[in-house]
Amino acid sequence: MIAVTNLSLQFGDRKLFEDVNIQFNTGQCYGLIGANGAGKSTFLKILSGELEPQSGNVIMNKEDRLAFLKQDHFEYEEHVVLATVIMGHKRLFDIMNEKDAIYMKADFSDEDGMRAAELEGEFGDLNGWEAESEAAILLQGLGVKDELHHLKMSELTGSDKVKVLLAQALFGKPDVLLLDEPTNHLDLKAIQWLEEFLINFNNTVIVVSHDRHFLNKVCTQIADVDFSKVQIYPGNYDFWYESSQLALKMSLDQNKKKEDKIKELQAFVTRFSANASKSKQATSRKKTLEKIELDDIRPSSRRYPFVNFQMGREIGNDVLSVQDVSKTIDGRVMLKNANFTIGREDKIILLGNPLAKTALLEVLAGNSEPDSGTVKWGVTTTKAYFPIDNTEFFQGPEQSLVEWLRQYSPEDQTETFLRGFLGRMLFSGEEVNKKPSVLSGGEKVRCMLSKMMLTSANVLLLDEPMNHLDLESIQSLNNGLIAFKGVIIFTSHDQQFIQTVANRIIEINDDGTIFDKMMSYEDYLEFKEKK
Repeated sequence: MIAVTNLSLQFGDRKLFEDVNIQFNTGQCYGLIGANGAGKSTFLKILSGELEPQSGNVIMNKEDRLAFLKQDHFEYEEHVVLATVIMGHKRLFDIMNEKDAIYMKADFSDEDGMRAAELEGEFGDLNGWEAESEAAILLQGLGVKDELHHLKMSELTGSDKVKVLLAQALFGKPDVLLLDEPTNHLDLKAIQWLEEFLINFNNTVIVVSHDRHFLNKVCTQIADVDFSKVQIYPGNYDFWYESSQLALKMSLDQNKKKEDKIKELQAFVTRFSANASKSKQATSRKKTLEKIELDDIRPSSRRYPFVNFQMGREIGNDVLSVQDVSKTIDGRVMLKNANFTIGREDKIILLGNPLAKTALLEVLAGNSEPDSGTVKWGVTTTKAYFPIDNTEFFQGPEQSLVEWLRQYSPEDQTETFLRGFLGRMLFSGEEVNKKPSVLSGGEKVRCMLSKMMLTSANVLLLDEPMNHLDLESIQSLNNGLIAFKGVIIFTSHDQQFIQTVANRIIEINDDGTIFDKMMSYEDYLEFKEKK
């Protein structure tokens, strides 16, 4: 358990937190959410003791141990991998080092013997004899191969370093576990392993993540950073999102009686409770959802962009034919004799080799020629492409966002129209006069989506469109693509995005060949498990 009392923090004129009072209980997993800049990572640093608030206290039992996932990938370069993991339990690691130093003494004294005996006793109490095997099990679960366990951290790849640091945070069953974007750079197997670990973890977890599937799977509570406060809501991210939308709808409906609102709330809670799986986390959520009151749900101050792709013309039955397409880049085979056709209702997720996926999208978009084979689009198709690297679109002459967007408008739209369009993408007031070169990563993505929407295309090609987006923009983009009636070919690492949009899988194997199947992503995962 960890509690915060009367906590306030201000940077200059900006107030992040004001009189925050909150308690995180043992056995619960809290998803810490909030708009970009709301202070999520700052709040974790306050809880960990790395940052002092201007007022207030963080209270935790003296005997309890806190672990915090660190993002500094180069902090442990000279340490062996297994030792780096064990460092997650500082007291245990210190005991191991002190013991070793005593036993290596040439002039071992009676005092040394007594001290060694004390250390051995504490070492046993802390389960020290199992430390290396526990560390190895964590590393194996996250996909760090056995042969890497005795190497120095400097010898590992970046993705393996991330996994070691995550294992360090998980090591020794900490009483309070703080995780800041733990799924970053993890592959699907490692994410699934981490989900199961946290579902079965009996202590307190507080996690910040942009992965909605992950938050839905592991969280029993949502801690929302909003209005300079932190408010706890029962359930997972989906429940919080839909309940906040329901609360907004209710608050706007002034004529609706309270009894009608209660009935609507009860129906909403019943639907979510009925959908709960049999996992321990879901069972806990179900119990808390059943106790929710009307006053427990509140509208959020979040601003969601309006993502709405409309087709300028209906798409015909013959959308795309790819025949014997091969592509090699820098001597590496990306595609090898790829053959497939696409129909008017296809929503395709590309899986497999990241470089090959981008190579295929570049060929389909017409930005790159295949080494051999043909790509034939139907006469009714119009395409809009979201590249994984959008740098070139923001390197032109200095201009306002209105002028930047105007150049991609199919007609000579008025400034009022373009301002309204940008406003729906959260560029309001004077923000439309920003220079494209000073935009953040997320703002550039929203501009690129605006550019695509203006084309009214009936085929969307999207290469990792959720990179740099916050949860609000991710949710809006997801909703916009679910509603889109045309063809979508996309790449993504967001499981919920894939599950809710895709109805067909094209996986590019390491040798450039493809696996092509009309199936949901959930069915694909089951298919892969059986292989």
